[in-house]
Amino acid sequence: MESALTLSGPIDLRDAPARVPALPRRRQTLPGLSLTLGFALLYLSILVLIPLCALVIKASGMSWEAFVSAVSSPRVLASYRLSLGAAGLGALINLVAGTALAWVLVRYEFPGRKLLDALVDLPIALPTAVAGISLAALYAPKGLLGAPLAEWGIKLAFNPWGVVLALTFIGLPFVVRTVQPVLEDMDSALEEAAAMLGANARQRFTRVILPTLAPALVTGVTLALARGVGEYGSVIFIAGNLPGVSEIAPLMIVGKLEQYDYAGASAIALVLLGISLLLLLVGNSLQWWLARRGRAR
Repeated sequence: MESALTLSGPIDLRDAPARVPALPRRRQTLPGLSLTLGFALLYLSILVLIPLCALVIKASGMSWEAFVSAVSSPRVLASYRLSLGAAGLGALINLVAGTALAWVLVRYEFPGRKLLDALVDLPIALPTAVAGISLAALYAPKGLLGAPLAEWGIKLAFNPWGVVLALTFIGLPFVVRTVQPVLEDMDSALEEAAAMLGANARQRFTRVILPTLAPALVTGVTLALARGVGEYGSVIFIAGNLPGVSEIAPLMIVGKLEQYDYAGASAIALVLLGISLLLLLVGNSLQWWLARRGRAR
């Protein structure tokens, strides 16, 4: 059978590339790597790196003996213990309460769910001073909740428990907002398969859900802990600020600044900076290890 396509003559392959129309160049929405990377580094340097370097330079002007004396006095050490301990306890409370809240927001439909979801971000959006005054007025011995608790011998304001309360308040969004997207993206087929294989609710949570949530939980707790160590505004009004009892580390920095001891304030701030960076490093390393372990499984 003859083909309907006839050739008028031999084809010169050397002319073939010239006959193919050139594809139009794709235009990128953003500029190239060099410009965007340079802008990002400049922006990061102005906002983060240069101020931190200025802090280090200011603290380095002290002698080693003066630096050690400024950061290791009994009063300052007590403030470190309170800030770290209260932030750690608040992060652990949010680990449980924040995970439960994220679970409710993702897995259930109920009236007012969107309003509750919006209220989660309130501790971040609310000015810290307003949050501190509100907590102090609410949990003071004569406050709306403080008065009934005082009758039971429970005092949550103007003592170290007030610091824990304030740091729990400001740390809740970090846990909820890191766990919530993971729960939303989690494939329900894994839970259904585990149920079909005979796993009960506890086994499904510990062996299917929890390993998937573990990296997000570590991130949320680390961020809440690092934020709590340096929190000042929401704590100062409810702590009581008793020397050696309810003084937080940022208050020691403010006290040094009021005494015009800028080098001493920089030294304490440098210690808090090192603690926060160490917490973030440990948290990121643990998150990477958990994610790698989950992929290996």
